[in-house]
Parts: sequence; C-alpha cells; structure tokens
Amino acid sequence: MTEQPVEQRPMMISDPQVMRALAHPARLGIMEHLVSTGAAVTATECAEIVGLSPSAVSYHLRELAKFGLVEHAPSRGDARERLWRSSVGSWGVEAGQDASPEAWDAEATLIEVYAARDLQRVRDWVRRSRNEPKEWYDAAAIRGPVLLLTAAELTALNEAVQELMKPYRRRDRSDPPEGARPVMIHYAALPSE
Repeated sequence: MTEQPVEQRPMMISDPQVMRALAHPARLGIMEHLVSTGAAVTATECAEIVGLSPSAVSYHLRELAKFGLVEHAPSRGDARERLWRSSVGSWGVEAGQDASPEAWDAEATLIEVYAARDLQRVRDWVRRSRNEPKEWYDAAAIRGPVLLLTAAELTALNEAVQELMKPYRRRDRSDPPEGARPVMIHYAALPSE
C-alpha cells in the first residue's frame, strides 16, 4: 500500500495529550503556516512567522513532532539545514460525547486558545482597516446571522461551505491571481440555544 500524500491526509484529534500540545498560540501559528502552505521551513524561517526566537520555535517543533503533527522534510541541498513540514494535510478536534473529562477539558482549552487567536485577528483587522485599500475594506465581512436549522441541515450547510472554500485553499492554489492575500476565515456554526 502506498502512503497517501500529505495534502490528502486529514487528522482528527481526540487524544487529550495532543490537544494540550496544540493549545499554545505559537504551535497553532506554526501548524497553520505549515498546513496552509504545504511548505517546508527551518526553525529560523518559522520564527519570523510566529514572532519567537529560533530556539523557542525549535522546541515547539519538536513537541509537535512527538505527536506526529510535524516531521523532518528533505533538505534543500544544505545538509546542515533542518527543514520541517506538516505531516498532516488538515486537522480537527473531536473528543466525542463519550470522552473522558480529561479529553473534554483538553478540547475546551484548545478551542478557547484557537478562538482567542482568531478574535485577536478580528481586533487587529478593525484597528488597521481604515488604512487598508478600499477594495479590501469593502470586501471584508464580519457577520453573525442566526439561522433556524435541523442537525441534518447544519451538516449540509457545513459541507457546502467547506466545498465553496476548497478551490481557494492557500496550499492548493498554485497560481493565485495578482493581488491575492491570505485571508482568515473564522467559521463557527453552533446551536445558540
């Protein structure tokens, strides 16, 4: 059996240890970059992305590697250079309804760290939006409609939204049009009552 390419291997995380390992803003930033770009980077290159020292990023990369989330990548020619890449094409978290209290707590902590990071991105956008080009200011959206759905309709809506976004995924877009920028989509579809 041949190994499935990295970009096609999703990982659903239910292990509380893995969730706790991910529940750190720098590690989420590292994973986001590696998963969204498919890139292989050094700790120094990654340090520029997450705003930490290369030694701190090396530590975080080793911790992520312990849980199979990142791996060493082939060298770019300089054997002294250590490259890292994501070992998964995507990941999600699901403790499951019959999970242990430890798993529920780990999932809640990871989701809270993730949501806080995304909320900070929204705040950053609001602060800098008046200095953005008009086309980007007009294109950005923050919306919060309340829908009335069954569980089956919510599942179908979530699947449709994922399908709609698929052609724009950063790692899959080999030739994006001029002017394309990374855009953060924060998507949550949850019962409110």
